[in-house]
Amino acid sequence: MFNAAHRVHNPALSDDENIALFGKCNNPNWHGHNYTLDVSVKGTIDARTGYVLDLGALKALVEERAVNKIDHKNFNLDVDFMRGVNPTSENIIVAIWKQLEPAIQPAKLVRLVLWETANNYVEYTGD
Repeated sequence: MFNAAHRVHNPALSDDENIALFGKCNNPNWHGHNYTLDVSVKGTIDARTGYVLDLGALKALVEERAVNKIDHKNFNLDVDFMRGVNPTSENIIVAIWKQLEPAIQPAKLVRLVLWETANNYVEYTGD
């Protein structure tokens, strides 16, 4: 879980077009969410440990590569891997995938789910 602010805005569009497309998410003074990120991995179960990947190690990796860079930050201003990217939930989840996928070893990242609200979420499987 993490908290972050953003403004969904496409600078190639007029202010009126941005407001029509993104509504209150286009607030020029930002707005925030209490996000939840679900991370799913797969792989071979280690005979010695019974793990595909130690959950403590997975949690530490997700915190280091994503959550600590995002939590209580502004996606538009503070998050290096979001520079120049319109911070829709879809773009955020793809960017997080790119941060996590190369580092999850020996498992394989198979799915991320990013909950923006209790009713709104996006899923991504790397495709």
